[in-house]
Amino acid sequence: MARISAVLIAAGESTRMGRPKPLLPWHGVPLVEYQTTSLLDAGVTEVVVVLGHQHEDVTSHVKGPGARYVVNNQYRQGKTTSIKAGLRDISADADGILLLAVDQPRPPRITSTAIDSHVAANAVITSSRYQGHGGHPLVFSYELLDELGAITEEGQGIREVLQAHRDQVNEVVFDDPIVRLDLNSLEDYEDAKALYSA
Repeated sequence: MARISAVLIAAGESTRMGRPKPLLPWHGVPLVEYQTTSLLDAGVTEVVVVLGHQHEDVTSHVKGPGARYVVNNQYRQGKTTSIKAGLRDISADADGILLLAVDQPRPPRITSTAIDSHVAANAVITSSRYQGHGGHPLVFSYELLDELGAITEEGQGIREVLQAHRDQVNEVVFDDPIVRLDLNSLEDYEDAKALYSA
């Protein structure tokens, strides 16, 4: 069975939201707890949650077998610093790396479908898609660890790696717009809660 390590980014300042995104209620629990549990239920081997802003308030909500957190003290320098902080902590025996942000809530069935497709295709990269647009989660072969670890803010982060391997991307098409959901603002959050009964 493939070993998939998930990196869950939850380090930002949540400026547009106006309150810490990891602690937003989602299906009765803080969003970071929902996401961690959902990833584990979907079949990932481990979840490395990357914290930063107000991390002291979030650590107690990182729980579950195979879940742990790291603190990125450089989070203000951009999302790539958090991705790289998480990548440095994943297990060396991983077969794949799943990347997701805490403000992109995904039920286990979405994530497990993406993982299953990635493994079945022996893919280099697997991208979730909805109506022709890219979504999340993204799954990468562990062989891309060094490339992922070299991303920069200036080079558009993960897009660098996606562009370099655009001919090797395994696309998983979903009929659920949740693969495109980002909770960027309070309005986004309230709309999504109503739409997904969260």
